[in-house]
Amino acid sequence: MTESLPNRPEESSRPSSGLSVIIPIFDEEDSLPRLLDGLFATLKRLGMNFEVIAVNDGSRDRSLAILRDETAVRPELRIIDFRRNFGQTAALMAGIDHAKWDTLVTLDADLQNDPEDIPELLKKLDEGYGVVSGWREGRQDGFVRTTISHIANRLISYISGVSLHDHGCTLKAYRRDVISGVKLYGEMHRFIPIYATWMGARVTELPVRHHRRAFGRSKYGFERIPKVVLDLIVVKFLETYLAKPIYLFGGFGVASLLLSLAAFLLMAYWKIFKGIPMILTPVPTVVAMTFLIGCMSILMGLLAEMVVRTYFESQGQASYKVRELINFDGHH
Repeated sequence: MTESLPNRPEESSRPSSGLSVIIPIFDEEDSLPRLLDGLFATLKRLGMNFEVIAVNDGSRDRSLAILRDETAVRPELRIIDFRRNFGQTAALMAGIDHAKWDTLVTLDADLQNDPEDIPELLKKLDEGYGVVSGWREGRQDGFVRTTISHIANRLISYISGVSLHDHGCTLKAYRRDVISGVKLYGEMHRFIPIYATWMGARVTELPVRHHRRAFGRSKYGFERIPKVVLDLIVVKFLETYLAKPIYLFGGFGVASLLLSLAAFLLMAYWKIFKGIPMILTPVPTVVAMTFLIGCMSILMGLLAEMVVRTYFESQGQASYKVRELINFDGHH
């Protein structure tokens, strides 16, 4: 029977001693039986409570029907069925929101990730890390895809300051408290370790196995590259300027005003000492344009400051995150 999705479970009512495995699925009917057999065999050997959340991201094949049949013999299998295809990030976000346990593992459904690596990820979490990211050290994809991915990972690591060999590997393990409150959009699922680092979590990576795709073709092409770049810009902006956007807009505005002043002084020098008619040069246009851009940038910064203050104050949000309060009366 189809049920509407419940609201996100309350943090206070959620048990903590167990594992939630989240799998985004889009047209993977051929892979699902083998994936579930291998995954459940691995999870049962762990000897801990677990659930598997399969997020059907608008599949057009028999993926949903296969999942429904599997629930009859696998009571730990839960299904979230999207009305249409919303993308991998939305699927992972839904799984995180509705997970029962406070240890989370995500992996792809195409059999390229190996469930046998999950125990090693969990051992790494037990060493005190908040996020353990899989590193497809021997990646089994084509040369072009692998090369572009390598360049993208270097760029993401450089801009974000979180150095990982493989930001794009879906196989990751998390402790819920380090990603609590995180909302993901676009292609931002690959940036979860970056968000966790902002929260003060320890992040590490672990080499994992990577298999050649057994069925069909990858659902994700090179059109994702510009999306990832734009999302990275958003992430960097949120990290650096969320609480003080005036520093970005105002800084650009001040630079524009200084450029306008320099162009004006150059124009005056040419006119007074060189006798050059300014109407024959583009300098007056440069002065006017940079002056207007500078003023508008500063005004945008002020508007952004008001929006940020409205966001923090209306939702009772603070511009900082506290890990723990020690020896405060009435606090835990």
